Amino acid sequence: MSDNATKKKIDIFDTTLRDGEQSPGASMNQEEKLEIAKQLAQLNVDVIEAGFPVSSQGDFDSVYAIAEQVQGPTICALARALEKDIEAAAKALAPAQRKRIHTFIATSPIHMEFKLKMNPEQVLEKAAAMIKYARKLVDEVEFSAEDACRSEKDFLFRIIETAIDAGASIINIPDTVGYTTPEEFGALIADIKKNVPNISKAKISVHCHNDLGLAVANSLAAVKNGAEQVECTINGIGERAGNASLEEIVMILKTRSEFGYYTDVATPQIIRSSKLVSSITGIMVQPNKAIVGSNAFAHESGIHQDGMLKNKKTYEIIDLGDIGLKSTQLPLGPRSGKHAIKSRLEQLGFKTIEGDDLQKIYERFIRLADKKKRVDDRDLISLATDLSITMKDSQNTFNLLHVQVTCGTSGLPTASICLQDQRDKTNILKGAALGTGPVDAACKCIRELTKANCTLTEFSIKAVTEGIDSLGEVTIRIMDNDSGQLFTGHSAKTDILVASAHAYVDAVNKYFAKKGDLKFNPQTSNEAEEEKAVI
Repeated sequence: MSDNATKKKIDIFDTTLRDGEQSPGASMNQEEKLEIAKQLAQLNVDVIEAGFPVSSQGDFDSVYAIAEQVQGPTICALARALEKDIEAAAKALAPAQRKRIHTFIATSPIHMEFKLKMNPEQVLEKAAAMIKYARKLVDEVEFSAEDACRSEKDFLFRIIETAIDAGASIINIPDTVGYTTPEEFGALIADIKKNVPNISKAKISVHCHNDLGLAVANSLAAVKNGAEQVECTINGIGERAGNASLEEIVMILKTRSEFGYYTDVATPQIIRSSKLVSSITGIMVQPNKAIVGSNAFAHESGIHQDGMLKNKKTYEIIDLGDIGLKSTQLPLGPRSGKHAIKSRLEQLGFKTIEGDDLQKIYERFIRLADKKKRVDDRDLISLATDLSITMKDSQNTFNLLHVQVTCGTSGLPTASICLQDQRDKTNILKGAALGTGPVDAACKCIRELTKANCTLTEFSIKAVTEGIDSLGEVTIRIMDNDSGQLFTGHSAKTDILVASAHAYVDAVNKYFAKKGDLKFNPQTSNEAEEEKAVI
């Protein structure tokens, strides 16, 4: 008999591509969203909230592409309680095998009075009508009572009952402003179970924000009081302080099996998923982040090290293999073969790397191994993730052929750059520029050559592993001076100046890809764009 036979299944609803993308500067293009969605399918989440289709043409196209190309999870789209939102969501979800419309309306007194300018009866009527409308277009409708935790309980019970009668099979209770405590939130879920007569006809979901650092704790309290779905994001990214962290929720339920719950998440894919989202969004994972931080399994204390040498369980409650970090079985160095690399990548969760893709990773591995002699799992994950992002971007405008930088205590930092225009490969752009430092000089030269009207807003670098020969991961964020939109570039190399130039070109390519997209969705509204963060 399976260990899960006597446990209760908790659905994992991933909203990295919708709420997670609302982290400042974390906007993603369609290729990047599709790449993450495919990885979420590998992670085996139950639901992928792919976006808010009515808010922009880009969101609409991304949801449609994910619905068309990603198999396995239910694909969900967000919609306000408005016909045009629901119609846009249904159209974007059309290709999906399993689809869900997630519609919402505010239920707290302050939101109803000042934002909606509606009385409670009007909100009840609107919610029922829009759920019925959505139910005509798709088989599965989720309803969210925005700002539920600050709503009057009697009214909350009424609107939940009304939503279920109208056809909603999932009822989401969001802690929109991250204000509640675990005791309060758990009690709210218990009260809903007790006071909504038809609650047995629907699944209770929770969506907790992390403004007070309690999103995971609140979600767990909700599960213990009857919630059957948790809405969360990879690395906990999201609006303001973020959302409940998927990896923490999943590993709590797995590690504390005595609680009596389980998920279907393929936990060995956690590290790869975390790395991919961090690389694409440019949002670095803090070293002490639970589960996926670089220090999560580091032991510096002598007492801890002694205990670990005697028995790993003295100070580690999670097996590395459970999240996709295995103890190296084969030492990888300059003489390692391609088959050994492929085998190691498969152990790390990269199941589909073959042919030319494998050859490119192997070539990069050999160059790295020649420099640092021994390559560990973190290096391989970084190489594969970085290259997969580069290979998936079919919209590159420029290719970096050459970068040379000079700097020191004497003279001015200078960079010479050579770019190939991918629109006309015979067009080779060459130039040089001075800067306040070597990175500034390289970025300034690239900007002048490409004529990108943008400003560098953020530059960050971190070492993948310990030691002077470590790969350096560079993330660069630029802002379009016309629209204010941010674009993120990423690269990982042993030479951080070369990595910086590659990361800047990556960001510039995304800038030009966006500039070239002149399509416009007639259903788009500024109001919808402003409400992307509401629940």
